[in-house]
Amino acid sequence: MMNKFTPQIFSNMEKKNGTVLPTILLVDDNEDILFFLSVLFKANYHILTAIDGKEACAILESQCVHLVISDVMMPDIDGFELCSWIKNRPDFAHIPVILLTAKDAFQSKIDGLKKGADVYIEKPFSTEHLEVQVENLLQNRFLIKEFYTSSPMSHIYSMDMNKNKEQFLEEIQNVIFEHLNNLEFDVNQMADLLHMSRPTLYRKIKSVFQVAPNELIHHIRLNKAAELIAGGQMRISEVAEQVGYNSLSQFGRHFSKQFNMAPSEYKERVKSFTGTYPSPY
Repeated sequence: MMNKFTPQIFSNMEKKNGTVLPTILLVDDNEDILFFLSVLFKANYHILTAIDGKEACAILESQCVHLVISDVMMPDIDGFELCSWIKNRPDFAHIPVILLTAKDAFQSKIDGLKKGADVYIEKPFSTEHLEVQVENLLQNRFLIKEFYTSSPMSHIYSMDMNKNKEQFLEEIQNVIFEHLNNLEFDVNQMADLLHMSRPTLYRKIKSVFQVAPNELIHHIRLNKAAELIAGGQMRISEVAEQVGYNSLSQFGRHFSKQFNMAPSEYKERVKSFTGTYPSPY
């Protein structure tokens, strides 16, 4: 399969013959499977390997990874736990995770998806199917990244921040992610959870990020919404509720303002960009 990625799509990646390669982390306690997958993907991707979930976590904390393919059945930290760890960390939650398992039980698949897995594939699997899933997930993340870059508040993530500012942004993101689907969550609650008065929080956010707290909350919620829509697993109405909007029309207005298109148009563009997306059923 030819790699469609270009140097403009991903930055800070390994290059091969002038082409930038996205990084895939392969996790499996079976060395033969690790070797097989490495051979399968090495022509088009930069490959990192880990023999268990613990080693995978260490790699994720030290290197830039764009997608994870993990076995489920592993000692200590298994694939489910690894996926949950990734998806519950704001700095890693955007990374697509594919879980591979020999289990054919329907409940096992449901458990994997509940942990946040983007794709769940049963062994033995079609290599072509796996390759297409990898390519589609990475293309989806690139499309999301394009929208983030064009966002009215993209400077929040691109500005040169010192350690204290980075830590402050991480604290804000953690609080918002923890209450993402709370329809009543507002600036007052965020101020309480950050142990600040509302005026103090307003001044600090305005000073550091040049936006009001409400704008920052919407920005983070809508970025997550774009990711969920691109994943193809949820209806737009479900996404709106998941990210804290009790009105679909309100969600549509805010989404259109941030990304210059309606959620439905964004969903269709993701589909046309990748050729397909998983069924929500």
